[in-house]
Amino acid sequence: MASIKDVATEAGVSVATVSRVLNDHPSVSADARTRVLAAVETLGYRPNAVARSLRTDQTHTLGLVISDVMNPYFTELARSVEEEARALGYSVIIGNADERPELQDHHVRNLLDRRIDGLLVSPTDGGSPLMLGAARAGTPMVFVDRWIPGVDVPVVRADGRAAVRDLVAHLHGLGHRRLAIIAGPAATTTGSERVDAFREALAEYGIPLPDAYIGQGDFQAESGRRVTEGFLDLPEPPEVVFAADNLMALGALDAVRARGMRVPDDIALAAFDDIPWFVHTDPPITAIAQPTGELGRAAVRALVDRIEGRPPASVTLPARLVVRRSCGEPAVRAKPAQSPVRRSKP
Repeated sequence: MASIKDVATEAGVSVATVSRVLNDHPSVSADARTRVLAAVETLGYRPNAVARSLRTDQTHTLGLVISDVMNPYFTELARSVEEEARALGYSVIIGNADERPELQDHHVRNLLDRRIDGLLVSPTDGGSPLMLGAARAGTPMVFVDRWIPGVDVPVVRADGRAAVRDLVAHLHGLGHRRLAIIAGPAATTTGSERVDAFREALAEYGIPLPDAYIGQGDFQAESGRRVTEGFLDLPEPPEVVFAADNLMALGALDAVRARGMRVPDDIALAAFDDIPWFVHTDPPITAIAQPTGELGRAAVRALVDRIEGRPPASVTLPARLVVRRSCGEPAVRAKPAQSPVRRSKP
């Protein structure tokens, strides 16, 4: 493997000149820069990233700790983070917390030990002393999707309250009055916020939300299945189940089908977090969609601003309701194809 000395010899310059070229220093002549870059290409030289990080105190690496890599929402989020980071000259190391606070802290600790330049986190809870300490110590950090209240860290997230109101208005317009929710963990901001938004929206229509219609889930499919089975066993089951994330919605769908029931004939289903699969279920699932790709890109930009000395800003983007056919919506009939008009010859 070629060394920086080999590049200097090939280009006929000093090692210091090669270093200045590789670090884009302006005090190098155009001729020397051309010869160094040509030598780098000829020898296939690759700078030592570890050694460079020791000199510059930067690794050009970001850490991303997501809540659940199996959740399609977070998979898409991670992809957009990686793409935006690469465009800005950074690499990304990803850790999957699997909705477990202790695993989240394990990844945060390892990433900090690897001298990452900044950290993106979707917290699994709000009580991690490690993460709180890192934030207070000035570690460049951005919360994405979820956040820890009271911690002075930029937050990039979607606001789903308006979309939840739109969903409740939609369900009310379809004639539904008994509405239940499968909630996410109360320790997460998204878990508590979505229940509050749902309750507030129901109150606008004078619809109560009894305790029996609030099922505690954990953003995993099995909890959606378990909670829905409990709803179906009630003396007066709900007419609609609103799952506060996509995996719990799929679990709810499994529970309904296991009883030999159909959506929406026997019970309606809606979800927070739209995913591509929802258009392929039977029926397609009405859902609240978040601008996932935009969130990932905005989170990276905010973190890079913080790393490079620019003031970072929190970003809140709107979610939106996507109406399909899982709540009893009337099917949209396709227009019949028109035969081409044949014109008679004159």
